[in-house]
Amino acid sequence: MLLSLRYSVPLFTKRLEPIKIPRSTSFVVVCAAKGPRPRYPRVWKSRTKIGTVSKSAKMVACIKGLSNVKEEVYGALDSFIAWELEFPLITVKKALKILEHEKDWKRIIQVTKWMLSKGQGKTMGTYFALLTAFGEDGRLEEAEELWKTLFSQYLESTPRIFFDKMISIYYNRGMYDQMFEVFADMEELEVSPNVSIVNMMGNALKNLGMLDKYEKLTKKYPPPRWEYRYYKGKRVRVRARSKHEPDGSRGSRSKDEETNQNPIESFDETEADPNESFDEAEADAKELFDEAETNSNKVQIEANISP
Repeated sequence: MLLSLRYSVPLFTKRLEPIKIPRSTSFVVVCAAKGPRPRYPRVWKSRTKIGTVSKSAKMVACIKGLSNVKEEVYGALDSFIAWELEFPLITVKKALKILEHEKDWKRIIQVTKWMLSKGQGKTMGTYFALLTAFGEDGRLEEAEELWKTLFSQYLESTPRIFFDKMISIYYNRGMYDQMFEVFADMEELEVSPNVSIVNMMGNALKNLGMLDKYEKLTKKYPPPRWEYRYYKGKRVRVRARSKHEPDGSRGSRSKDEETNQNPIESFDETEADPNESFDEAEADAKELFDEAETNSNKVQIEANISP
């Protein structure tokens, strides 16, 4: 006889109720003593947060009253960053901006040379600020040495602002021969000059009485008809103001009207006539062709005359 084993069905006296999960979770850790765990501040982190702006102001203040002795300034800067884990490059850059705003060119040169001696901040912006400081402080030899080093090292990738800065340094001192050399390097590298470079070169040629070369320069690099300005974050093309137009030509208007006026409406947005530019190009080509033909005739005449 086979025995059959059966499990008895469990009896539930109460109804099954769904478990409610609370939606709001608290981030407080509760320990076994039914209380929040005390949180202590970490010892290895400083509680006082000092930003780079205040640190840069302190850096400027620590070297402000020092003499121009190199060892004294370098020692103060070394002691300022003695407890830094990494070189505070952003702080030094902001300190240089403060010194540039105050036009303290000697301190800019000292801080920049100290930063470069640490192997930090070797960028084109740093070199351009150093070149500007050399020019403003009257250190022409050091400016020329820095320019020759950068130009020989980067050559074709030298930015146009460096050419502009060197030409302006020579122009302010009346060194026209050096200006022409830098401008010749620009043309050899096919770097298009901006308006300020063309104006300085034109003024130098007029001062030297080279009016024919001045006309060739203005013909080769005519002033732009349009320029771009930013209005409410957008790049807007407006008609360029003439170089000979005085700044007070619109003096009848008040300053409030000029500030509230839309710059798009203040300039004439009429497009240039394409036929006019085509006629100018055709006239230039015809003039060059006539000049080449006359030169060839002269060469033939000289060849026939010569024995």
